Amino acid sequence: MEFTKIESGVAEMRMPYDERFVGDPKTGVIHGGAVSALLDTTCGAAVMSHPKAPGGTATIDLRIDYMRAATPGQALRTRAHCYRITKNVAFVRAEALDDDDEVPVATAAGAFTVEGLTQ
Repeated sequence: MEFTKIESGVAEMRMPYDERFVGDPKTGVIHGGAVSALLDTTCGAAVMSHPKAPGGTATIDLRIDYMRAATPGQALRTRAHCYRITKNVAFVRAEALDDDDEVPVATAAGAFTVEGLTQ
């Protein structure tokens, strides 16, 4: 995984295709666990980059909806946006895409802890 953007509550990451992450050797499709790890990491980074939450974070809840299988051989890209922060909780939405930008591989909505809240 590598960051491609991180600023003001928005984070983007990229994960190159790697056979070690394949869930089904017959199809070459990336395992859902690898997709969820990438989404979770991107969401947490979006929270930590938000100007009102400069501390660490932890996942409270993360719902992932898988829309389709990732295309074998293609890198995955994720984008997360921390759209609301309360005193203790940050709310984030994200999506994972491959080269077919029309339909996401997965979408996510999550809640994360907020540490070091600034007013």
